[in-house]
Amino acid sequence: MAAVWPLLLGVRHHGPGSARAVRAALDECVPRVVLIEGPPEADAIVHLAAEDGMRPPVALLAHAADDPGRAGFWPLAGFSPEWAAIQWALAHDVPVRFIDLPAANSLAMSAKEAPADPSPPPSQSPSSPSPPPTGERLRVDPLAVLAETAGYDDPERWWEDVVEHRGLGPGPGPETGARATGPFVAVGEAMAAIRREYGDGGHEEDAVREAHMRLRLREARREFGEEVAVVCGAWHVPALAERTTVTADRKLLKGLPKVKAEISWVPWTHRRLARHSGYGAGIASPGWYSHLFHAPDRPLERWMTKVAGLLRDEDFAVSSAHVIEAVRLAETLAAVRGRPLAGLAETTDAVRAAMCEGSEVPIALVQDRLVVGDVLGEVPESAPAVPLQRDLIRTQRSLRLKPEALDRELELDLRKEMDAGRSRLLHRLRLLGVDWGTPAVSRGSTGTFRETWRLCWEPELSVRVAEAGVWGTTVLSAATAKAETEARSATGLAEVTELAERCLLAALPAALPVVMRALADRAALDTDVGHLAQALPALVRSVRYGDVRGTDIVALGEVAVGLAERILVGLPPACVGLDADGAAEMRGHMEAVHQAIGLLSETAGAGAAGTTSAGAGAGARGDDSGLRARWAAVLRGLAGRDGTPATPGLIRGRAARLLLDDGRLAEDEAALLMGLALSPGTQPAEAASWIEGFVGGGAGGGMLLVHDERLLGLVDGWLTVVPPEAFTDVLPLLRRTFSAYDTGVRRTLGELVRRGLAAGDPHARGGPAAPAAPGFGPGLDPDRAAAVVPTVRPLLGLDSDTTHSDTTENETTEAAP
Repeated sequence: MAAVWPLLLGVRHHGPGSARAVRAALDECVPRVVLIEGPPEADAIVHLAAEDGMRPPVALLAHAADDPGRAGFWPLAGFSPEWAAIQWALAHDVPVRFIDLPAANSLAMSAKEAPADPSPPPSQSPSSPSPPPTGERLRVDPLAVLAETAGYDDPERWWEDVVEHRGLGPGPGPETGARATGPFVAVGEAMAAIRREYGDGGHEEDAVREAHMRLRLREARREFGEEVAVVCGAWHVPALAERTTVTADRKLLKGLPKVKAEISWVPWTHRRLARHSGYGAGIASPGWYSHLFHAPDRPLERWMTKVAGLLRDEDFAVSSAHVIEAVRLAETLAAVRGRPLAGLAETTDAVRAAMCEGSEVPIALVQDRLVVGDVLGEVPESAPAVPLQRDLIRTQRSLRLKPEALDRELELDLRKEMDAGRSRLLHRLRLLGVDWGTPAVSRGSTGTFRETWRLCWEPELSVRVAEAGVWGTTVLSAATAKAETEARSATGLAEVTELAERCLLAALPAALPVVMRALADRAALDTDVGHLAQALPALVRSVRYGDVRGTDIVALGEVAVGLAERILVGLPPACVGLDADGAAEMRGHMEAVHQAIGLLSETAGAGAAGTTSAGAGAGARGDDSGLRARWAAVLRGLAGRDGTPATPGLIRGRAARLLLDDGRLAEDEAALLMGLALSPGTQPAEAASWIEGFVGGGAGGGMLLVHDERLLGLVDGWLTVVPPEAFTDVLPLLRRTFSAYDTGVRRTLGELVRRGLAAGDPHARGGPAAPAAPGFGPGLDPDRAAAVVPTVRPLLGLDSDTTHSDTTENETTEAAP
């Protein structure tokens, strides 16, 4: 049967059945040119698809030259019909042309239609269109219409039965003889019927695209003759077959907005091909479709073998017998359900029953790793790329840090040069807005020489790299330029201190002088204690990280000490007259400053123990020797304040607690302060606020009450005399405080209260032992306490070599608490 030219091959994007049929039709008809739905700018780089370094899935990335963030993707998988057509044409030395609306127009149109959302619209699938935005006319899904007409309630299942399973069974398939073009004729007729019924189906913008396709088709026929093959979405076939005039088509294209566009190849992932990722032309199971396309024979058996291998790698007990039984069950289910071959639904049900014992946990693993998959494509070095992208690729190779689509954890030891280089690269990329890696909490060591990252390369990061290219041609120069610009434009002190920390982590020595000048200027002008308190922790961390990474941090240390001094002076008056929300915010500032000053003192102490810095740096470290003591004096002043117009109870309670935890407040003094705060002259709400400040904040406060019955007795005694009319006011505060404790802590406190306490008696511990509650002894047992000392001392990092068989009573008493 002679071919009908032009050969219109209507396909479903990313359909392996369509890809096989396209390849067979091209083999049979051998056109002189192949036209493909896609941006014409790609004509110049389509030849790269034949290079050895190209491995799908990949995508054409087009972006506006003056605004790289305005971009669009045209993804192609190994099983995409367009990719099959490209490979066939390049292998047979047949020209390839792209005929869709130019990216220069589509990018400009997308920006004009949605100025508030510059993200590019994904390449749409004509046979599986995306849902319309709110307010637009409902779009017709051609697959759903055809499936419903055929009596199917699931469009995906219908597509598998009539297209994807063609040629997979025994006997000759559709890819032989003159039948190769038959399916495309049938699909074209079906789409023509749907378009006669539904018109444009809600795809008003397709009229412009199809007009441009017809013009490009006419150009190809003039240049190459009638033997032209067109690979496009099946939805467009009736429009391309329609007889229109050149004048009418050019009229539709007249006056379209336009921008200068650049195009390149970028890696893509199977996960981003999945429909749930938001991709309009996405499919539900890219990994499954890839398997169907590439399996040379026996696709069901090979799939079950893949599943078994994955489950075995995850320590599930799966044997060969499980695989055999799963294959038989899938084939039986297909026969019962009237399907020509077992599809994804049958294989999944068979795996669930035969390999997973009905559990959904391994099924979710199979769905994520195999049905969708984490395959990341590759592009050759010769592909167009911005200089920053090329430098990033070189750096990734030198650091042996390969981009992967799989989300994985990376542990770094900053004492190793390779790991330190990886850390610098990831921090620089984060500063540029390329979040390839995100810091994570380490499950092992928490020292400053360790870092943990979560890495996952998403295709969109290629756009972020292109955007960051305006800052420089290398990762280092781009990060430096952006840091300097951000330092000059920063309006808040906390912004600059955070930027200083990021510059140290990213090792940007050229940017630090600019950042430091901005930091000194902002610190001198900002008088708000809250702003100073927010800025200090990041600055102190910068000093500490600078020491770890071998960076000169003398200037940072001077600014940090100056900031701390100003906080010491300004904090007490800033705590006066605060409402509940202001007091809660100030408590957070106090805790952050407390930790920062402790860290700053430790850093200064370590510096003093080593080589003494000269000049102003040495002076700064020397001045810091009493910083902790002066901070303790400020806290003591806050803890001792009383009266309604002065410091809120929440602040006073927290100040007392910080002093107690630091060992600068004796237990007797803490009990005295609590007794004063809970005295009858104090308003119940203020007393409850003091309790929240002193024992709030999680398990630490609860354990304090567990181990000091005097404090628990004071709280219990005060609570019993709160007037009924005030109880409902203090209940939410108390509930918030005690609900933060662990269940075990609350249970222990309940047992202690039920046993009975000598409330407020400062000699309770020295008097007769109270009756023991279940699970509690009447007092300290020195012999039992001594038995655990040899085990506890190595855990605390103490001298584990010392023998403790003859531990003295004093040592036992000291270690027991």
